[in-house]
Amino acid sequence: MKPDHIRALIAQSPASLTGNAVGFGVMVGVFLPLASPMVLGSWLGAVIVLWLLRLGHWWRYRQRERAGTLDDATLSSWYPSYLVLVLMQGAQWGAAVWLFWDLGTPYHRLALILVSYAYTLGAVQLLVTQGAVFNAFISLVLLPTILRIATDASQPFHWQLAVVLGVIFVATLVIGRTHRSALEQAITLKARTDQLAAQLRIEKAAADAARSAAEAASRAKTQFFAAASHDLRQPLHAMGLFAEALRQRIHDPEVASLVNSINESVDALEGLFGELLDITRIDSGGVEVNPHPVRMKELFTRLRLHFEPLAFEKGLALSFHGERHVAHTDPLLLERILRNLVSNAIRYTEDGGVLVSCRRRGGRLLVQVWDSGIGVSEAALPRIFDEFYQVHTSRPLEAHHRKGLGLGLAIVKRLADLLQAPLRVQSRVDRGTVFTMELPAGIEQRRSERDIAPTKAALGLTLNGRRMVVVEDEAAVREGLVVLLQAWGAQVEAFETVDAVRAWVVHAGTQPPDLLIVDYRLPAGTTGLDALAVLRARWPQASIPAIVVTGSSLGGHEDESSLHDFHLLIKPVLPNKLRAMIAFKLGMR
Repeated sequence: MKPDHIRALIAQSPASLTGNAVGFGVMVGVFLPLASPMVLGSWLGAVIVLWLLRLGHWWRYRQRERAGTLDDATLSSWYPSYLVLVLMQGAQWGAAVWLFWDLGTPYHRLALILVSYAYTLGAVQLLVTQGAVFNAFISLVLLPTILRIATDASQPFHWQLAVVLGVIFVATLVIGRTHRSALEQAITLKARTDQLAAQLRIEKAAADAARSAAEAASRAKTQFFAAASHDLRQPLHAMGLFAEALRQRIHDPEVASLVNSINESVDALEGLFGELLDITRIDSGGVEVNPHPVRMKELFTRLRLHFEPLAFEKGLALSFHGERHVAHTDPLLLERILRNLVSNAIRYTEDGGVLVSCRRRGGRLLVQVWDSGIGVSEAALPRIFDEFYQVHTSRPLEAHHRKGLGLGLAIVKRLADLLQAPLRVQSRVDRGTVFTMELPAGIEQRRSERDIAPTKAALGLTLNGRRMVVVEDEAAVREGLVVLLQAWGAQVEAFETVDAVRAWVVHAGTQPPDLLIVDYRLPAGTTGLDALAVLRARWPQASIPAIVVTGSSLGGHEDESSLHDFHLLIKPVLPNKLRAMIAFKLGMR
């Protein structure tokens, strides 16, 4: 195995150890009143010893790395011990199922199953690049669980539950293999593109031929990422919906917390694909700059359309000022920068609001994104635009402050450099942050549009009595969405095709639905826009609000959303985002 891969694996030990510590705490909290002190103490003692061994292994690695005495040969010799410790930790979770299965109620057994499966999902991110190790780890965790369920004749339907968990085990293997293949191909393509880029700088005589090869590799890589992203978003989207539906049926807060962790893992995977696609396209020179006049009014309208539901959910004020100005720049790259900055601002702000402003200074425009969030320390400011750098705050982050790859602001900085737009940041801890970008000014527009003030309200979504229409061709996604909406109290009509919608509206009653949720890509060359047209034609006076869901991350639907009056969500849609959007759409009526 390559030394760089070993370093990446060992560097993830703190996150893995933290997750294991949380799991140990959950197990002790659940089974302390039930288990024999000797059994629980023996298991916990073995767990703690192994946990400390892994911590010591990582600490030695860090000390040697800082001292500069960790060469590749030494690193390779440490890799087997790392794998042994990881696999032993997986075996401990499998043993826990046998030790504690007969204790307590069915809810306690459900907690055991969810803990086991939560750690197999964590292994997708941590170990998936090591195929044999990943397969061995999840086998050590899940196979003992399946065997214990199958041999528990005291419980009804134990064979059926064992079969279901076996199917989940196989599906996890398939997801891991798909994810590993995608990452390996992406890394190979990126390495090839970097090699071509270096050759272009050194061999100027062969510049034209090398540039053509690099552009071809970039297009192939982008197409691969788009296809892989779309295909993987579908099962991730369905997984999130089913997990939320399961959480609605669970009253144990600790088990519900584990289900929330599954949803956060789905969101993290989606963010990972998006960041890898963006940074790879920029590095490979696949991003072209096409400057022309950009009306800030139109750009701010699109940003408001996308982010107002997220701000609404958190009770934040989202404001835009300076819409009359016109900049001379590339509109797509500018919008990508502002989307990233506004998304970060909303994520790390708990009270107050976010302001996007544009004002003139001399012959240039200052475009700024202000927030009243947690801020960044002065020591961390010089590095926030570095790749893979993540700011460490003095207080613990909330669950929704997702820790990704540390590429978001690196993407912003590179796009700003492409636009030749100086970018700077100012921040104060616990007071907020402002990002400022300078752009050339275009033709001044005197008309301005009044800002729409968002309503600050806490969400307590209930859909009792609400009628929903769902159009989705993926059976798993459709079923998961129906189950979730029904759990929230809605009455749901679900269809697979536009033809099925046409057949239904002929016999539908006079009462229109309250909301339409449709997939963009439907069978037989149709789209969700066709379904919207059929449904709205049946009730032309109702102005039925609509949400369109798509698995494509390439964009291009903003103009359609304004023309056909809908809001857009990108798969996988976590239930909390769907809940926020539904509340926002129903609140607009």
